[in-house]
Amino acid sequence: MPKTVPLTPAERTCWLPRHPKSARAAREELREFLHPRAIAKLLLPTGKLLLSELVTNAIQHCRAPRDRLIFIRFQLASDATLRIEVHDADSEKPTLRDASNDDEAGRGLLLVHELATQWGCCPRRGGVGKFVWCHVSPETAAAA
Repeated sequence: MPKTVPLTPAERTCWLPRHPKSARAAREELREFLHPRAIAKLLLPTGKLLLSELVTNAIQHCRAPRDRLIFIRFQLASDATLRIEVHDADSEKPTLRDASNDDEAGRGLLLVHELATQWGCCPRRGGVGKFVWCHVSPETAAAA
């Protein structure tokens, strides 16, 4: 399902359709990217959770034609910080909100806010869409 483009040993990108199964495919891409590294045990659980939340947001909330793809980038810095980016074709930035105890959804970005070392949202080059990014460090991942 994903179209993977390995750029360097420390970076990987892939394109995914806006489909509910894409969150699973994205997690598998991350697992394959981190698997050969010793740091994978620390980064993978938190990284997979945050990636799932960002991909799910792109699938559910993107106001663009359904045939637009989601672009994902993983980068591993020299200090073992994992950067996750999820790009979509909607320019509207996500908003962090409080979910009530009765809400069955709406906590994804709160998880990203609480578990990531840093996170943010930027416009994409060319002016179409945005990307939401987060950093997962070994220290914060171990504490989660």
